[in-house]
Amino acid sequence: MVYFGGFLGLIGLLTLVFRDGDVAGMPAVAVGVGLLVVGVVVGAFGVVRRRVVRRRKIARGEPVPVGDVFQRARALPRLLREVRQGTYADLPKSRPFIWVLALVYLISPIDILPDLLPVIGVTDDAGVAVWLLTSVSTATGLYLNRERERRRLPGGRDLGDRDLGNGATH
Repeated sequence: MVYFGGFLGLIGLLTLVFRDGDVAGMPAVAVGVGLLVVGVVVGAFGVVRRRVVRRRKIARGEPVPVGDVFQRARALPRLLREVRQGTYADLPKSRPFIWVLALVYLISPIDILPDLLPVIGVTDDAGVAVWLLTSVSTATGLYLNRERERRRLPGGRDLGDRDLGNGATH
């Protein structure tokens, strides 16, 4: 919801700045301000909801995603490598394939709702983009959580380390 709110706010801001004519029979300023306000409200609701869900998960002892956007982005190649090798079973092997399909849909000119329709035309792309960002972010956050837990195991040895044959660990 945070990403979707940000996306709506961005569309509203861009409408305010660049659009001169009417949008679906309404003044561009009204549409821009409306989208900006809705985006801020949805984004704020998403932040509050995310915090509540996180507290509930922690209280139940469930794993929660960790790391900021940059840490998660750097963890994505490691996550994909471990999924491909089969050493990370918490993410189905089909999920990266679905991510690729979502990227192809976003890049391709073929849409379920044509982009020529004002505001409505970008909603299918926005929905796919929000799902993709949320899915990748959550998966990499959970992966980072698992990496951190492996480093904290008693005895100092990380179960994820592989013996390289010379007594050294990697």
